[in-house]
Amino acid sequence: MKITHDEKPSIPVSGVTLEFKKDWGETKERFLLWWGHEYFGRCAMAVTAPRKKPPHIPRPPAPESPQQRWYDLDWISRNMNSCLSATFFGGEALPVWNAGYAGVSAIPALLGCPTDIDMETAWWYPILTASDMIDYRSLRLDTDQTGYQFTMRMLERAVNESRGKSLPSIGALGGCGDTLAALRGTAQLLVDCLERPDVVRAAEEYLMDMWIEFYTRCYDIVRAGAEGSTCWFTLWGPGKFYPAHNDFSYNIGPDTFREIFLPVIQRQTEFLDYTVYHVDGIEAFKHVGALCELPRLQAIQILPGAGKPSPLHYMDTLKQVQAAGKNLHISIAAEEVQYALVHLSARGLFIDTSAPSEDEARDLLRMAERWSVDRG
Repeated sequence: MKITHDEKPSIPVSGVTLEFKKDWGETKERFLLWWGHEYFGRCAMAVTAPRKKPPHIPRPPAPESPQQRWYDLDWISRNMNSCLSATFFGGEALPVWNAGYAGVSAIPALLGCPTDIDMETAWWYPILTASDMIDYRSLRLDTDQTGYQFTMRMLERAVNESRGKSLPSIGALGGCGDTLAALRGTAQLLVDCLERPDVVRAAEEYLMDMWIEFYTRCYDIVRAGAEGSTCWFTLWGPGKFYPAHNDFSYNIGPDTFREIFLPVIQRQTEFLDYTVYHVDGIEAFKHVGALCELPRLQAIQILPGAGKPSPLHYMDTLKQVQAAGKNLHISIAAEEVQYALVHLSARGLFIDTSAPSEDEARDLLRMAERWSVDRG
């Protein structure tokens, strides 16, 4: 289901409250208004904080190994239940049950990229290493592969564990450009873009076919429990939602991005019902103009990247997104919210932030109503 400004889709009637999100029914309504680029009295805002009176659900002992951290669903379940129960989810903040996003269930790992894990993340190693060709047609998702089977079990566990309490995450599957960069290696893919752009584009189309098939299988598992879908990017839609992204685009110019990757991203937005594009890193900001041209892309996240200033330092880029009529997502500190709402329109704006306490989070939401202005 695709929202335009004059469409008002029905709100799912089930799940009006969740144990960890008592105002879930109202939150769904605000999400639909935000996706439709409608103003509802303030900007959309997700603000988390330590819960004032959490139930006593102790956290499990720290995992003894990376294997336990990423694959022990019993440990993951106990950890998630403790973390979610101790958190206040204010405004559009969502309690999302997930097993973590180290990449062990993403498409590169499921295609056979050797994957090293530690307690924080994982690294993939390329498998399509021939310098003069991209043997992408040899790639298949094997439903009997161990990682694939674990991913299906993990999604089913997410649905069961989150029932009545939270929302099951569809996970982190990989994206346009980034999956191929994992399979080829970033340096080799840069060479490929120069020497064989037509082959890269064909490989991207092939991998998007695979992505759509895999997403659909995952979505079919979680959609009832999530009343739609959410994922590693904690927005929600009552249909097929996922963030489009291409972190590899940090390394290429606008012409290469438009020629090779933009058509595949557009196809992804045409498959999905709700899409935000995750612009990660200041060198990817040069692609914002092209992204704003995609008719079915509703929202763009501007994320400067680790070690960079706040998104508010790049106000011209933020205003470029809003001027194009797209929703804008930014992650900022609580003390920056007032400044953001002085300089940006609250219509279509989504602010992700946190507060030191539940009372301060509630106060911030009230103040956001006072500071919000609909500037069209």
